[in-house]
Amino acid sequence: MKKNALGIALSCVMAVSLLAGCGSSTGTGAAATSAAAATSAAAAEATSAAAEATSAAAAAATSATAGLKIAIVSSPSGVDDGSFNQDNYKGIQDFIAENPDASVTPVQEEDTTKAIQAVSDIVADYNVIVCCGFQFAGIGTLAEENPSVDFILVDSYPTDADGKEQVYDNVYAMQFKEQESGFCAGMAAALETKTGKVAVVNGMAYPSNVNYQYGFMSGVNYAVKHCGAKAECVELPSYAGTDVTGAAVGGNYIGAFNDEATGKVVGKALIDEGCDILFVAAGGSGNGVFTAAKEAKDVKVIGCDVDQYDDGANGDSNIVLTSGLKIMDKNVTLQLNNIKNGTFKGENALLGADTDSTGYVSTEGRCQLSADTISKIDEAFAKVKSGEIVPAANFNDLKPDSFTGLD
Repeated sequence: MKKNALGIALSCVMAVSLLAGCGSSTGTGAAATSAAAATSAAAAEATSAAAEATSAAAAAATSATAGLKIAIVSSPSGVDDGSFNQDNYKGIQDFIAENPDASVTPVQEEDTTKAIQAVSDIVADYNVIVCCGFQFAGIGTLAEENPSVDFILVDSYPTDADGKEQVYDNVYAMQFKEQESGFCAGMAAALETKTGKVAVVNGMAYPSNVNYQYGFMSGVNYAVKHCGAKAECVELPSYAGTDVTGAAVGGNYIGAFNDEATGKVVGKALIDEGCDILFVAAGGSGNGVFTAAKEAKDVKVIGCDVDQYDDGANGDSNIVLTSGLKIMDKNVTLQLNNIKNGTFKGENALLGADTDSTGYVSTEGRCQLSADTISKIDEAFAKVKSGEIVPAANFNDLKPDSFTGLD
């Protein structure tokens, strides 16, 4: 309708102009005045129609990209676990801070076996669903059935109904080289231990946790061989892990991500074995390990996923030595912005030091590492970033005592 009005208005302008140009000298003033008035009216109508069309287009564009309804589904420790889930949630909150018309709803499923059902139950109600953890790998069928919903999957790649890994246009899946951050944690522990005994405590033997474990053990071995450290990794046979393929991986596994009581038991048992530094990669269960360390004497912990220094406050002291980092929040925010801007693309991405997605905390006031330790870790991590050092991981066919760069 607006296009027709604009066309009629322009036609009137042309017609009046032709009449004015062909008229005789008789009544030229009146004709010119009439033509000018018609031209002015037509131009005004054309301008108005164009303005309305521009406004409508802008409104449509805004409507298409604004007001994202986001859900974050986590299990089982929720978005306030102080670690993995909370960092993903922070990425959403940072996006909303810049886009206040967007909204987020946390959904927590205690039973990891019901993770996919939890997503299925809400998929029709949201534009974007952020799924936190390996247990959400099976969202592939949901993604196919709901092409208008975008998924951000953290710590896993999506699989189809047959369990085969796939790439979907509406799923951005990110995995991390946790072994790189674990490597930094292992070096820190080996270089700072006073007893010569250190350990890593994990939640469940998902690939991300095994990556942390193997990376930590790799870092300890590297520091012993190349930096003069004297340290060994302690494992409790009764808490040894079995990975998702059924392979025995050793380590110290609590068996859940929301079991603080068992976390404290495992932490105390390791402390009783002489460990004075514990790397804790156990979600909410890790809070129990922190408690065990706070109740002990001269024991430090290394946080995981995020900077956990504040969680280490213990009276007038702090038990956190440093934290191994997995930069999830910024990567979640990036993908939400891509969705908003229409540049979102499905991908199975592996993020590491080369994209500043792994590392450790060395900031003054947020760690208790010596300058010498930081210097040695930074020198080694530069080699990790370049590929000269490749720490062992769950599925990279390397072992903590025989990885690239150890010799």
